[in-house]
Amino acid sequence: MGYRKLGRTSSQRKAMLRDLTTDLIINERIVTTEARAKEIRSTTEKMITLGKRGDLHARRQAAAFVRNEVAEVKEEGEDVVVVSALQKLFSDVAPRYSDRQGGYTRIMKTAPRRGDAAQMVIIELV
Repeated sequence: MGYRKLGRTSSQRKAMLRDLTTDLIINERIVTTEARAKEIRSTTEKMITLGKRGDLHARRQAAAFVRNEVAEVKEEGEDVVVVSALQKLFSDVAPRYSDRQGGYTRIMKTAPRRGDAAQMVIIELV
């Protein structure tokens, strides 16, 4: 098979990948296990590629995968602006990589996790 099962059923695995991809878009850096990081690398790069396309169809495809979470809350004068993860993907993250042809994430190994010695990594947007 072309993917890691991560010890979960397909619905649990898809939900976990959606959550981790959304968290990576919002925070731009997360700490997770190496196997999970290698899986979310592909989904995150697909979402950034959709963000670079920027048309309506790409936005709807990304909205079907990325969770509807609040990325940040800004105050502009008297107005309060709430930015979702999808808006951050299309307005902040994707334009940053307009001249890059892939390889939007970096995985750096850290110390093993205390308890089960799982290899932990930091995955971040370049």
